[in-house]
Amino acid sequence: MRAETRRQLKQDKFSKATLQVAEQTVHWSAEHKGKLIAGAVVVVVIVAAILGGFYYLTMQDQKASVEFSKAVQTLSEPIRPAGMPPQPEYPSFASANERATEAHKQFQAIADKYPHTHAGDFAHYFLGVTSSQLGDNVAAERELKSVADYHNADISALAKMALASVYRNTNRNKDAEDLYNQLIQKPTSTVSKTSAQMQLAETYVADGKASDAKKIYEQIQKDAPQSEAAQLASNRLQELK
Repeated sequence: MRAETRRQLKQDKFSKATLQVAEQTVHWSAEHKGKLIAGAVVVVVIVAAILGGFYYLTMQDQKASVEFSKAVQTLSEPIRPAGMPPQPEYPSFASANERATEAHKQFQAIADKYPHTHAGDFAHYFLGVTSSQLGDNVAAERELKSVADYHNADISALAKMALASVYRNTNRNKDAEDLYNQLIQKPTSTVSKTSAQMQLAETYVADGKASDAKKIYEQIQKDAPQSEAAQLASNRLQELK
């Protein structure tokens, strides 16, 4: 009986405390009704802003992708034979320099109009590539270094690969070798280990480091003996004998 009484008292005490909390909550809510409504409005506005921002970025991405595809297409347009006049129905260019100049303009427009999109990021990469094609190694290095620092590993790897070529073109083979080694250690879906190895070996050959190049080619053969890269490495080894 005493145990039952104690249990009942505890329940009454708990119920009373619960009711007090409920009453206090209702009382506080009534006093702060305006603040609660204002807070709810703020939350709604924030959510709407987030959704609106997401929709805006999605639309920007779509527009940028369309323009980006056109710019990439420009880079693949054919070069007309000397003396052949342009034909409007068949886009072409009089020279590789003219084609690179036009593509560069298009990529610059994309980078300026859509700075926070995937297409905008890739446009910066192609700004570096086309600058290199136009012989502007300073601009190429600036753009490619910027893209090489991106958190996106795939585009960063592409930029490092292209930047290494700029270094080789400007007689900085040691810098190029450092980048190739980074790519070998951390290959991506855009730049494979084998691709970086082949470029590193070619750089060694250009530097007169035939023995280092042979080691790379032999490693490629060992890693993937049946691959096309292994066959290419075998050909290179034959050339070095």
